[in-house]
Amino acid sequence: MAREPRIAGLRVVMSWPQDSRFTPQSPPRGRGRIRLTGFAGVSLITTGAAAIIAAVLAQQHAPTPAASAAGNTGPASASGLALRQSPPVSVAIPAIGVRSSLLRLGRNADGTMQVPNLNTQANEAAWYKYSVTPGKIGTAVIEGHVDSYRGPAVFFRLGALRPGEHIDVTLADGITAVFRVTGVREYTKDNYPANIVYGPSDYAALRVITCGGAFDPATRHYLSSVVIFASLVSSVRG
Repeated sequence: MAREPRIAGLRVVMSWPQDSRFTPQSPPRGRGRIRLTGFAGVSLITTGAAAIIAAVLAQQHAPTPAASAAGNTGPASASGLALRQSPPVSVAIPAIGVRSSLLRLGRNADGTMQVPNLNTQANEAAWYKYSVTPGKIGTAVIEGHVDSYRGPAVFFRLGALRPGEHIDVTLADGITAVFRVTGVREYTKDNYPANIVYGPSDYAALRVITCGGAFDPATRHYLSSVVIFASLVSSVRG
């Protein structure tokens, strides 16, 4: 992207389990791209004044996770439930009115991670296709923008989720993986626990991420990230 990032991109730093299908990458800095470089942290990047001014004028502010919603980062149960590999096609979060198809994003030509196009896909979430497919043992990652030039984007209300609420991910094989939220947390860029968020899991884990916290107009970055921790509790066919 030739210009400064416009909104809610991700700077992600993480480590992935070794797998011939899912390999790590070094993601993005431009408008809505992600740079993965180890275990340093995450910051969802936003752009300039246009999106911020639009939100202010509309009196719209993304919800901040409540302290009481912090919950825990582990599984909802020790059932060991898991699904076979199947790419995700859509995500629904009924408690906050989210229903979106899922883009499958990989890497740009320069090795950076792609994120949804700000102009045409701000209301679509994305699965990082080098993480495990949702429902498999390991850590699956879904991300999306919090806002755009036009106002709220797909994960604008992500911070309003509470432990116990569900995230439904429909897979290409027709099965819907049902995840229960165990924790809703906001981390500053300097204190982002990437090893906890992106590290290997011995259960079917899901992380849903967007930007959050204060916006720094000097750096054009949100200073924090909202992270949803969830684990697989059931599945539904059809």
